[in-house]
Amino acid sequence: VLRHEEFEEGCKASCNGPYDGKWSKTMVGYGPEDDHFVAELTYNYGIGEYRLGNDFLGITLVSSQAVGNAKQMGWPLKEVTAGVFEAEAPGGYKFYLEDKEQLRQDPVLKVTLGVSNLQNSVNYWSGLLGMKIYEKDEEKQRALLGYADNQCKLELKAVGGVVDHGTAFGRIAFSCAKEELPNIEALMKKENQKILTPLVSLDTPGKATVQVIILADPDGHEICFVGDEAFRELSKVDPHGDKLLDDAMAADNSDKWFAAHKMKKVSA
Repeated sequence: VLRHEEFEEGCKASCNGPYDGKWSKTMVGYGPEDDHFVAELTYNYGIGEYRLGNDFLGITLVSSQAVGNAKQMGWPLKEVTAGVFEAEAPGGYKFYLEDKEQLRQDPVLKVTLGVSNLQNSVNYWSGLLGMKIYEKDEEKQRALLGYADNQCKLELKAVGGVVDHGTAFGRIAFSCAKEELPNIEALMKKENQKILTPLVSLDTPGKATVQVIILADPDGHEICFVGDEAFRELSKVDPHGDKLLDDAMAADNSDKWFAAHKMKKVSA
């Protein structure tokens, strides 16, 4: 756990999806956000479950320790190819664990998104957003892209039809120099691309205010670019992150409240 934050109302950039109530976010990863891929887990207090679509196809990481942990805990694993195991998180999200010693600083290899037209998506992510194409396989209808050799990669994989985003509303985020944000916005306007949230400042209580712009690719995948200078202040590892999360979970009596009132949390 790198940091944990609580919010009393929805985010003006829809950080927690289109939900207006109390929510929290917890950043988790194998190291600081400056040089590691990090997952942002959002929790909406009144939502009981989400319908998953075919937009987010999983995270792949190299860690024999993760495979060993799963086996020790009795967590279900399915070997999908030699030495690669599929695990499913409680919400249904897929993780692919390569049973090799972790040699990289960051064991997260790639995040895979479903697309309806591989070439259109590659044109967007590479041609417009400037990602380097590392691999492209027309037969398997997949492409691997990234901004740097030593960073987590983005895999685009054709799903053979329309991309369904379900109701969980995830997004991919990148930090960049603050002065690049107006340029990104101008380029998207020039190319008639979708801008979900024009350049805006977002406040985090007691922490830095960051500037962001949020885009949508041809399949509606949300992409957030955030100003790096303020983000590095916001994203510092909080030594109290674990305790803040534990305290929040202990204080969350929403399941008991709904049960006492013979009600169910809303299904998103």
